[in-house]
Amino acid sequence: MGKEQLIVVASGDTAQTQKAAYEGTDGVNAAMAYGTDGSVSAFNLVVLSDPKGAQPVYEPAPIIRGNTLEKYPEIEKILEPVFESLNLVILQNLNAKIAVEGLNAEKVAREYLVSGGFIK
Repeated sequence: MGKEQLIVVASGDTAQTQKAAYEGTDGVNAAMAYGTDGSVSAFNLVVLSDPKGAQPVYEPAPIIRGNTLEKYPEIEKILEPVFESLNLVILQNLNAKIAVEGLNAEKVAREYLVSGGFIK
C-alpha cells in the first residue's frame, strides 16, 4: 500500500474509512473496522481474521445489579438465549439498520426480539 492510498481520519470514525473502501476513494481497498460495525454488512465488506488476536472482539453482554438478580434469578435464563443468538453477522445487520439506515435502536431491538421469539 502506498501513501496515496492512506487516509487518516482524526476523529477515529471507522465509518469514514469503511465508506472510502466501499467507494474505492483514491484507490483505498481496506479499512479499519470494528467487527460489529453496521457499515461492514451495508457496504458488503469482509472482516479479515486476526490470527494474533490484537483487535479485541466487542460482544454485547447483559449487566444487572447483583441484588436484582438475587431477587429475580430467572432473568439469567431469560437473557441467555438472546445473547447467545447475537453472532457477528446478526450484530452487523442490526447495527447497519441503526447506523446506516437511521432506524430507531429501540425499534430495531424490539423487532429482533419478536422475530427471534424472545418476546411477544
